[in-house]
Parts: sequence; C-alpha cells; structure tokens
Amino acid sequence: MIRIVVADDHTLLRDGVVALLTKTGDIEIVGQAADGREAIDLCLLERPDVLVLDLSMPRLNGLDVIRRLRSEAPHTAILVLTMHSEGEYVLHATHSGARGFLLKDAAGSELATAVRALASGEDYFGAHARTVLDKQEATSVPLEDPYRNLTDRERETFHLLIEGHTTKEIARALDISVKTAENHRSRVLEKLECRNAAEAIRYAVRRGLAG
Repeated sequence: MIRIVVADDHTLLRDGVVALLTKTGDIEIVGQAADGREAIDLCLLERPDVLVLDLSMPRLNGLDVIRRLRSEAPHTAILVLTMHSEGEYVLHATHSGARGFLLKDAAGSELATAVRALASGEDYFGAHARTVLDKQEATSVPLEDPYRNLTDRERETFHLLIEGHTTKEIARALDISVKTAENHRSRVLEKLECRNAAEAIRYAVRRGLAG
C-alpha cells in the first residue's frame, strides 16, 4: 500500500481527493491536513510515501511546507495539486523540492498515476507543468526568490503578519518574546521593501504567497 497525506484547506476538495484515491485499492490515506503546519506535523509523525499538497493554505504556504519537508522529511515525495496554473508556481514549487505538479482539473486517473510514480521514486509533471519546465530549461533565466532571502523564522513571521496577526500574537504563535517578534517583523518588512503590513499583503498576493 502507498501511504499518503492529503493537505488542502478546502474540505470538500480534500474529501473528494481522499475518496478518489481510496477507491484505487493500493493507496492508503494516513492523514488529512487543513493548513501548512498541520501538513508538516502529519508528515513527521506518519512518514507517508507521498504528500498531496495544495499551494495556497493558511498558517504556512505550500512553498514553505515543501522547503521544510525537503530537509526534515526527505523520505516523503511531494505532489503539488493546485488550481494555480501560472508558470511561477510550477517553477517555485519544483525549485523548492516538489517532485510532481498537477492542476486540479486533471483527471482522477492521472492523479492516481502521479501518486504511484512518486511513490516508486519517479517524478511526475502534468502536461502544463512539463511545458513550463521545458521552457525554463531552454531559456536558463534565473528564478527570483519571492521571499527575498528571508530565514525560515522570518517566513513564518511573514505569513502570520499577512494573516493579520499582531506582534503579540506572532510572539505567542512562535513561542518567542514580543521583542524578538518585533525584530523579525522589522527585518521581514525591510528585506521585502515594504513599509507596513498592508504592503506586505500586496507583496504576498502579487507573488502567490498568500494563503
């Protein structure tokens, strides 16, 4: 049996993916996550063969989940399943460590095929993603980091900030002092060249980092 975790903040969509994959007979759902942090926790606990991951999720963006799991759970292959068809999503996801990428309008049979491919050690990219990757390889244009070299803790601060949390709430969520949270917040805004939280939100939306 192929053991997988499904992470998507939309319950109906997540339930649909779970139902579809369960019917295959060779895929076992060992966990479901509704946000990025829950996805990481489940993967560290259950050690699934494959994580089926949406990119736009609360608490931690899908790109952050991929980066974290690449180092903390390298045994889990990540298949991105998203509605975002823009090329930058494909490039950043694969650059971060995803080994598969499918759009949500893909056929159910293709999703199962992709899961099996990743579980067997292969990569799997849908036709759209493959076109984007081939074009990138042909042009060799450097990929800009949308986070402008934020540290892992600064990225966590960034996502809490754009979700509307105050500095005190950020400190509580990250289990750090308010002063440290203030320092992280200041460095995030400085690195992203944003004057305030509103500009940070607009920055996130433009670069597909908003959950």
